[in-house]
Amino acid sequence: MTRHGSVGRVGYAPGVYDLFHVGHLNILRRARERCDHLIAGVVSDEKALLAKGRAPVVPLGERLEIVEHIRFVDEAVVESAATKLEMWRLHPFDVIFKGDDWRGTPKGERLERDFAGVGVEVCYLPYTIHTSSTLLRATLDGFAS
Repeated sequence: MTRHGSVGRVGYAPGVYDLFHVGHLNILRRARERCDHLIAGVVSDEKALLAKGRAPVVPLGERLEIVEHIRFVDEAVVESAATKLEMWRLHPFDVIFKGDDWRGTPKGERLERDFAGVGVEVCYLPYTIHTSSTLLRATLDGFAS
């Protein structure tokens, strides 16, 4: 199914990966345990701004460089396509990984519907609740005031 030759099961782990922290590392580690080749999709600054209402602190080029040097990641690509399904068409994969905070939400259900039609599994991984880029950013903002 995928264009990655004989690498076996290909996984895709999209994320902004801003202010890289242990939660990001946990997702990438757990994703890599469930596939033979892991593609990390680093969300573009523009898409992150649209989705979160603010631009990432760390610029895209730096986030991409950080993620591509994580040993669990086989390939890092910029996610600038309008949808995850479009990213699948550009970089075919067999399973997409999302944090379990997406499970049972409208966006998670839409993801499941979209990928059911093309035979891609949606795998939810434990979200590291005690840390996030949003929490780190709020802490940093507190220091600045």
